[in-house]
Amino acid sequence: MRVLLLGSGGREHALARALVADPDVSDLHAAPGNPGLAAVAATHPVDLADIAAVTALARSIGTALVVVGPEAPLVAGLADRLKSAGIACFGPGRRAAMLEGSKSFAKQVMAAAGIPTARARTCTSEGEVVAALAEFGPPFVVKADGLAGGKGVVVTGDLGAALAHARAAGTVVIEEFLDGPEVSLFALTDGATAVPLLPAQDFKRAGDGDSGPNTGGMGAYAPLGWAPPALAGEVLASVIQPAVDEMRRRGTPYRGLLYAGLSLTAAGVRVVEFNARFGDPETQVVLDRLASPLAGLLAAAASGSLAGAGPLCWAPGAAVTVVIAAEGYPAAPAKGDPIDGISDAERIPGAHVLHAGTATDAAGRLVSAGGRVLNVVGTGPDLAAARDTAYKAAAVIRMRGGWYRHDIAEAAAHGLPSPLASQTSPTASQTPHAVRDAGGGPAASSPGS
Repeated sequence: MRVLLLGSGGREHALARALVADPDVSDLHAAPGNPGLAAVAATHPVDLADIAAVTALARSIGTALVVVGPEAPLVAGLADRLKSAGIACFGPGRRAAMLEGSKSFAKQVMAAAGIPTARARTCTSEGEVVAALAEFGPPFVVKADGLAGGKGVVVTGDLGAALAHARAAGTVVIEEFLDGPEVSLFALTDGATAVPLLPAQDFKRAGDGDSGPNTGGMGAYAPLGWAPPALAGEVLASVIQPAVDEMRRRGTPYRGLLYAGLSLTAAGVRVVEFNARFGDPETQVVLDRLASPLAGLLAAAASGSLAGAGPLCWAPGAAVTVVIAAEGYPAAPAKGDPIDGISDAERIPGAHVLHAGTATDAAGRLVSAGGRVLNVVGTGPDLAAARDTAYKAAAVIRMRGGWYRHDIAEAAAHGLPSPLASQTSPTASQTPHAVRDAGGGPAASSPGS
């Protein structure tokens, strides 16, 4: 099977790593890719916003399956164009992808399907925003209705900050606050059948102790030893399958990866959000544990034959990923800093490094090219061992200004969920670990510097 993987981040590098391990994949291509992906796939410098160019690339290389990593091309209708060209695509069509493309639409689907979620109001004017904030009270939860790169949500006790975010975002969804540990559950679906993957937990705040500003995610781990063993089955029955059934009832069957962001509250599981693609950085640990060949599963979802795929197999043990970020992330990440030490990190047993925001400069050096630069993955027989491996590997990577949190999966290694994220948008954060620069000198360590 020839596969074309779309995207350029750590999630896509994790997908590529799983795809090349599948004996049914004879040839892997990636667009636009990154230096890490280039080591395992033929890369093509295509703009994913150019749907015609992506379709032409898929046709020219004769791909049997296109796997879409990021959400924006899905919301723009890429999967529809590929399917109309007779090319199999793992990812929902434009109307189905609105489960992520519009928070308001997702709430409508949840209400129609009876899916448990927070009470919410969709607001298009400042008067509606003020009324909704007063109705739900602090902590205030304000979500931009459309795509925002994982950064469209503000949770704060400051009414002024909540109003400012709503003004900047335009149409917003304002919700009641959900109090409980958050969990991510991915499910493959072909529009009728849904198969859950391993639950994972990620860390959104920049600083240790869940302090500092929100980010795209600073680390993740799986499995969740503290969670109820029946969690995946419960979520499949109460959240995933009802959503799939409702989308099919609406005439917009959902085929691809349905990501449910969940809060495990005292009253039970509640949906925080739906996403239309693999989550980042949770994919990096979930796929590391998947022992079943990936390409066949994705092809079955794309073709409507997932019911015959059989039960999934999972590797024993655990995986932890630690994100190494650039100086200034998330506000203004620096770019162009040389990166060294990846080969040293990967010589540590049980460790591997995924490229998330890297490039090659004119001199041929590997340099930073995004806010989240590398994902260091550690594996082991349990979370404590996996965590130890991940941090040993992260410690040998060198990049000026690079930094990372040092408490990823710390509580979970002792059988506890992550402490709840700070709900007040703090102005200060605990200092994360700094990465040595490529020349061996000191590195900056403040996530806001």
